[in-house]
Parts: sequence; C-alpha cells; structure tokens
Amino acid sequence: MNVLGVEISQLVLNRGLAIAAIVIATFVAARLTSTLVRRWMNATGAVPTTSILVNITRGAILIIGGALVLSVLGISITPVLTALGVGGLAVALALQDTLSNLFAGLQIVASKQIRPGDYLLLDSGQEGTVTDTAWRTTTLRTQTDNLVIVPNSVLAQAIVTNYRLPAEAVAATVEFGVAYDADLEHVERVVAEVAAEVMAETGADTGTHTPVVRFRSFGDSHIVGAAILYVPVYGDQFPLKSAFIKRLHSRFAEEGIHFPFPTRTVHVVQE
Repeated sequence: MNVLGVEISQLVLNRGLAIAAIVIATFVAARLTSTLVRRWMNATGAVPTTSILVNITRGAILIIGGALVLSVLGISITPVLTALGVGGLAVALALQDTLSNLFAGLQIVASKQIRPGDYLLLDSGQEGTVTDTAWRTTTLRTQTDNLVIVPNSVLAQAIVTNYRLPAEAVAATVEFGVAYDADLEHVERVVAEVAAEVMAETGADTGTHTPVVRFRSFGDSHIVGAAILYVPVYGDQFPLKSAFIKRLHSRFAEEGIHFPFPTRTVHVVQE
C-alpha cells in the first residue's frame, strides 16, 4: 500500500492502527477509571478521597496498555518480567525512599486517621489542613495560605495531633481574670451568655456542644477563669476568639465587672 508516496506493507499498517487504537483506548480508560475511582471514594467514604489511589489505578492501566502495545509489536513480555524479577532487588534498593513513601501513603489512607480537611499539628511544629495525600507526599495548607509538603514516611512516623478527630467540633479556650471581690456566680453567667451569643452569631454547626465556663486558679491579683467555645473547623477559632474578647470586654464594662490591674502589697517593717 502506498501512503504519501511511501510503500507500507499491510502488516505494518495494521499494527500501526492497532497501536494507535490501544494508545487512545488506554488514555481514555485511565481518565475514565480515575474519575470513577474518585467518585466511588466520595460516595462510599470507604477510604479518604486522595490522589494516591487514583494515581495507582491510572498507572496500572497505563502498564496494561504498554503490555498490549508490546504484544502487537510481537515483543514477548516474559523476558521483560524475568529481567524485572532478577533486577527487582536492585530496583528496590534504588527506589527505597520512593517505595517507603508509597507504602506509607497507602497506610495513611487505609487507616482513615488522616483525611483531607483534617487540621494536623506535627511534633516537629508544622501544622495545617490536609489537602491531599499523593504517592510520595502529603500536602498541608497553613493558616497563612502556604503549603507544607511532608513526605509520607515522615508523617507516618510523626506524633500527630488531629484536631478533627474524634469529634468534628474543636474547643477554643479563652482565659480571663476578675477581681477577688467579684461575684463569681454573676461572672460565670455573664461569660456563658456572651459565649453563647458569639457562637450563635457565627452560624456554625457545632452539634450539641455548648460553651463552658470554669475558674482555674488564684492569681497574684485576680482569679483566673476560662471560657471554652466550640467551632466546627480549627481555623475558625481565631475570629471567634477575637469576637468573644471584644464582646466580653464591653459586657464586663456594662455589668461593672473589672479586669484587675496587677497589684502588689508591700509590708514595710520599721526598726
């Protein structure tokens, strides 16, 4: 057969068409399967919705497509598999860090203890909201909208505080001080009212959690109290604390409750 002035045999043409069809079908199948896997994760919640499983599925389909292309070309994949088996140890040693991160990522996803949307604090000091777990790294988004890239093997071995587990709501504590001559029952009622108002105004769903007011200790010049408020997401606590402090300051002024200044009594002994 003559194509553009070049003589091409029927066998070569058939193989070329077959390879083109396999390549197109492979990429379409990889894209479609990735979408279906992601939808399955979103719908069932069997595993967290992360890109690591999507990438593994896509890679497996591409490998199958490559094997089919070799088969069309008449190249046996058995020697290739044998060579990979013989050189598997060398490949494993060369890709030790990569494989460690891959299996650590699978362990993280399977455990369901770290999921996209969780706010984490690592023992090394890094913190942020999980955006994704890929085949090599887990990405955290900080409060300042920066990304922290953590290798999966490091995350799997770290001591992690997950502020979203076991409950969705996060407790935010605000300390305050009142004078020793203050009516503590009255102070407790006022602080609880202000906390409830601020939580209600945010419109956030914190389930059955209600604000709690407790007195903690006797300070040098005041009694130390604390208000515990709840927010659905860790990052929401900062604007909530600010609103609560402003509202409490104004309400204490209305109620005649004073924030005492530091005082010290000095006894002078005269000879």
